[in-house]
Amino acid sequence: MLTALPLLAVAAPAALAATVAPALVVNGDFPDPDVSRFGSTYYAYSTNNGFGNVPVASAPALSGPWTRRGNALPTLGAWASGGLTWAPDVSVRADGRYLLYYTARSTATGRQCIGAALATSPLGPFSPVGSGPLVCNAGEGGDIDASSFTDSTGLRYLLYKDDGNAIGQPTSLWLQRVAADGVTLQGARVELLRSGRSEENGVIEAPALTKVGNSYVLFYSLGGYGGDAYQTSYATATALTGPYTKAYRSLLTTASLDGAVRGPGGADVVRESGGDHIVFHGWINNNTARGMYVAALGWSGGYPVVRGSRVRYEAERGVLTRCSVRATAGASQGQVVAYIDYADSAVDISVFAPRAGAYTVHIGYAAGFGDAQHTLGVNGGAAQVVAYPNTGWETWREVRADVTLVAGANTVRLGFQSRWAELDYIEVA
Repeated sequence: MLTALPLLAVAAPAALAATVAPALVVNGDFPDPDVSRFGSTYYAYSTNNGFGNVPVASAPALSGPWTRRGNALPTLGAWASGGLTWAPDVSVRADGRYLLYYTARSTATGRQCIGAALATSPLGPFSPVGSGPLVCNAGEGGDIDASSFTDSTGLRYLLYKDDGNAIGQPTSLWLQRVAADGVTLQGARVELLRSGRSEENGVIEAPALTKVGNSYVLFYSLGGYGGDAYQTSYATATALTGPYTKAYRSLLTTASLDGAVRGPGGADVVRESGGDHIVFHGWINNNTARGMYVAALGWSGGYPVVRGSRVRYEAERGVLTRCSVRATAGASQGQVVAYIDYADSAVDISVFAPRAGAYTVHIGYAAGFGDAQHTLGVNGGAAQVVAYPNTGWETWREVRADVTLVAGANTVRLGFQSRWAELDYIEVA
């Protein structure tokens, strides 16, 4: 390491606010929310609770205020028993009627299966379609978590999860084409994704599909739903039927949200010209209920970014000025930026913001020769000083700094200020 250079004069920016956490918009039990706008009103549907088989709420905006409007499905199909009506999905058909997919317990098989119902109003009451379930394969543990997808040509599809974990088997997410009525299955189903990663614990579920540019993005939940292990991830493909590639890291976790939401899952995506959002549930009231949260959603090269949830950017993938990459097994992805030791040493990292405003940058570092400092600037603006308490080399810690970002791409620059620190990554929430 080099002898410390004199401190550079850095203008101190005005005090900045921290990132915006997801908003709790239904502060009561509303698990597995499905949200759509029909006309000028937003409607949300949830897994059963004390408000009925399929509780429904409405609001003039995603941010609320949300008003509970009763039970959208007062009567289940003749094939089903009550008390386990899960993860509804409501869409509108070409004939103007509203189609509800729901999960309930089959009295014949003792497994969860998928049914359908129709109504002339998004509030219901929905009336069951047919004498039996729409999808029900007891041999794969049953089938749950139906959702709808319509492509740009108007073709309709049904997505769902086989409940393999109920019988000790891996779980898969499936795509099934349906006729315009949404209830007539057409052709063979296609497996899109299967569980297998350790953090999934044999469970992937709650599929929700959207298309961004030329990419299909499949959101899903994973892990045990009962606590912090539950989380939301996604996979991408260039064709509707795949193959789908799972994201390197989950999109929403208790940790990525810094504890602002616990066990984020059951996500749905609301696409609108004024800006997209993701809606999901999280544990509230000492883990006795799952409330509904809303967060801003953006797309960086076709990949989802959620405001309030950390995204990691490796420092070694930035643009380096008078510093270099060093390999070390203890760091994130095995590399760091070292030798940021000169007055003109800097690392420029491109980051993405779904909306303009306040964000928090978390910086992974090690400082092994006393406390160190870097400057941190955004998009060429006035810099602030970031202090790195001494950790010892190869002991990686985080510090945070609050910044203001523009919507879309931003450049975060970290430069030498005093003594010596190595950079592992930054995470932007």
